[in-house]
Amino acid sequence: MNVLLVAATALEIRPFLDHFRQKGFTNHEVDVLITGPGLMAATHSLTGQIGLKKPDLVIQAGIAGCFNKKMPLGSIVAVKQDMVADEGVVEAKKFKTLFDLKLVKANQFPYKNGWLVNPDADKLIGGNGFKAVKGITINQITTDPRKIKEYISRYKAVVESMEGAALHYVCLQSAIPFLQLRSVSNYIGERDKSKWDFQKSIGNLNKALITLLEK
Repeated sequence: MNVLLVAATALEIRPFLDHFRQKGFTNHEVDVLITGPGLMAATHSLTGQIGLKKPDLVIQAGIAGCFNKKMPLGSIVAVKQDMVADEGVVEAKKFKTLFDLKLVKANQFPYKNGWLVNPDADKLIGGNGFKAVKGITINQITTDPRKIKEYISRYKAVVESMEGAALHYVCLQSAIPFLQLRSVSNYIGERDKSKWDFQKSIGNLNKALITLLEK
């Protein structure tokens, strides 16, 4: 199987890269793509790569902020469905999405009720012990308490990233199985990075990746 591993930054998957250089994987051919952070970079890089070589599976790995403060830092989750949460307009002090504005139909492919849903999530997540969650993708990292409350109440989101929806959109359009794997590095709204846990979140993420590809 040819697996394309995608990450926004090399830092997030450095332990995996070290392991890969030293031992490799006998069961799979693994290619690695560092897209750079953000939706545009992720979409452009991923589209270009799969145009050159279409993989059997794409795994996107990275850290993420979490809305649920009961979830321990370093927890590993798999995002079952994602969307771009800040794409739209504010009218009369109320945020309206592209679907609210009728610019895009909520069930127009690749969307399902406005979400980019991974159709293979249960199969890929089930045997690996990952917690399946809803994720949202944003262009501006969320710090406003009002936006945090809105994202929780409106979307029931658990994690937030800047690239997840790009993976879902591109892979759904290209009919490629995919898995978005995230490790919780911080709680959303907390900008004091001394309270973030990069070491644990990156360590746990890479252990999960290595175990997944060794199976």
